[in-house]
Amino acid sequence: MIESMTEQQLSSASSKVKNKGKAKDKQTPLSAQERRLLLQFSDMLLVERGLSPHTVSAYDSDLKQFARYLKELNTVLLKATRADIMNFLGDRVLAGRSARSAARMLSALKRFYNFMLRERQIELDPTVLIDAPSIGRPLPLTLTESEVRALLRAPVTSTDLGLRDRAMLELLYGCGLRVSELVGLHVDQVNFRQGLIRVWGKGNKERMIPLGEAAMDWAQRYSTNARPNLLKGSSESLFLSLRGRAMTRQSFWHRVKAHGLSAGIRVDLSPHTLRHAFATHLVNHDADLRVVQLLLGHSNLSTTQIYTHVARERLKSLHQAHHPRG
Repeated sequence: MIESMTEQQLSSASSKVKNKGKAKDKQTPLSAQERRLLLQFSDMLLVERGLSPHTVSAYDSDLKQFARYLKELNTVLLKATRADIMNFLGDRVLAGRSARSAARMLSALKRFYNFMLRERQIELDPTVLIDAPSIGRPLPLTLTESEVRALLRAPVTSTDLGLRDRAMLELLYGCGLRVSELVGLHVDQVNFRQGLIRVWGKGNKERMIPLGEAAMDWAQRYSTNARPNLLKGSSESLFLSLRGRAMTRQSFWHRVKAHGLSAGIRVDLSPHTLRHAFATHLVNHDADLRVVQLLLGHSNLSTTQIYTHVARERLKSLHQAHHPRG
């Protein structure tokens, strides 16, 4: 019978060994074999699965934590059992980690042991009968259309950096880009003549997104008037920092935060909030869900369907706020 991992079950499973496996030294060195296997696994995720370096790094960190836990139990990754995994995840819950954190760790372990089985390093996958803990899927944070307008108008476009920020915000909201797709844009990916932008999303999947009038107008203004002033030497990157280098996710995150404060937006704002706003506003205006799926680059329609729930929640809040019997 498949074992369903609720937080209560995780806690129970770990009670026998809750004082075991707590690494005395988080930097306990791994064996040469384990380092080699983890490196091969990371290479597979990057090359075959097309996962982002950030995701691969997170998986690597999770697996090293588990390997050090096993070392305290005098065993190794290739000899781990289902009980070892359950107890490890249970200890994390007892230590205050959320079910979501346990689910993320289990995902790394499942991928790793599936790879080890494929490579014939193990005969049985110890994760095969373990289900991820049941976690509620929170509705994504979004903005109203008036809040988006205020945010887009926040940059001072009389400066090169302000013009760049306005163009980036317009593209982020107008095209529903991921922040990594935005900062990774090259000049030749934007076709002003055809009004299209070409991006490569998760899994290195290519998609073409139409440019709205506002996004295209501000991107052209930036390209003509600001980018030449920021360019130092040569660069294929569309959006440049003051030093002439490609913008980073972290730098743009700080810019979004600053512009959000200037616009009087008090929610916990991030670049991804504008991607959510893009999708939610399309659904609010009766866009076909499959079209929204294509624009966002979602592999499954079920991922996109979350925005129908966001739209319903928005309608309910409007009804409660404005209807006399709300």
